[in-house]
Amino acid sequence: MYYNENTILYLNGEFVKASEAKADFYSQSLHYGYGVFEGIRSYETVKGETKIFKAIAHFERLRASALSLNMPYDYTTRELIDATYTLLEKNNLKDAYIRPLVYAPANMSFNLNHESFIVIEAWKMEPFLGKKLLRVRTSSFQRPNPKAFKIEVKATGHYVNSILASQEAKAAGFDEALLLDMHGYVAEGPGANVFYEKGGKMFTPPPGNILPGITRDTLIELCDEMNIPLEEKHFTPAEMYEADAAFFCGTGAEVIGIQSLDDNAFCLEWNETFSKMLQDAYADKVRENQKVLLNEILGVE
Repeated sequence: MYYNENTILYLNGEFVKASEAKADFYSQSLHYGYGVFEGIRSYETVKGETKIFKAIAHFERLRASALSLNMPYDYTTRELIDATYTLLEKNNLKDAYIRPLVYAPANMSFNLNHESFIVIEAWKMEPFLGKKLLRVRTSSFQRPNPKAFKIEVKATGHYVNSILASQEAKAAGFDEALLLDMHGYVAEGPGANVFYEKGGKMFTPPPGNILPGITRDTLIELCDEMNIPLEEKHFTPAEMYEADAAFFCGTGAEVIGIQSLDDNAFCLEWNETFSKMLQDAYADKVRENQKVLLNEILGVE
């Protein structure tokens, strides 16, 4: 599903076959979930070029996550971006999902490590949550208390929480979960941020109990560009029940509409919403459609 006998990955400065790569079974990452990662996408633009979307932002966040967890980090953003473009070329990929992972060496104690390792993998992947509108259920699992974890860090161990919430929702016949924070306010999906629309205005939870996603930031930028009012605020599931529309967003999920929350359907048809306009604008942005159309209008080569 993710690789075959010809797949190449980037491992500690070298390009090696995925089937021949090795990792240490005594690593803190395997035993304790002590590692950091990024989810990144590349796209074939309308000009036929391969472009990693917001590459600098993703690799800078990878660096910040590693250092925040006291993991040694000796890589530059430029070298990792260059390595990723080479990796895409070696695997003949244009539209791809890219997963850099910084992981720990053998260390069965809780002591600091003196080195870290890095692997970058890439494969073709459809939107993580599919393409149809989602039936979502409020989860019985809460997002971790930010006083217990560095919640803004994209750490591997955090995602046990996400897996449990998502599996619970699917076992109950829903497509995905929505997690609350410790105060009962909406936080995010298991692997995506959430927005809702009401009366021509967008709302999304503020930083503090969420991973402030790069796709989330992009949607906020698009709201500003499209003159769609947006407010970051705390809100409950009951407030969302009255929404006109809602969606999840993330690198893996991209922008995917929500049909209902706890079987409460939203008021407007998806295609009649600002949320759908934002979904389309995001799809244009990652493939640079807007830039090409503007250049054509201005006569720029």
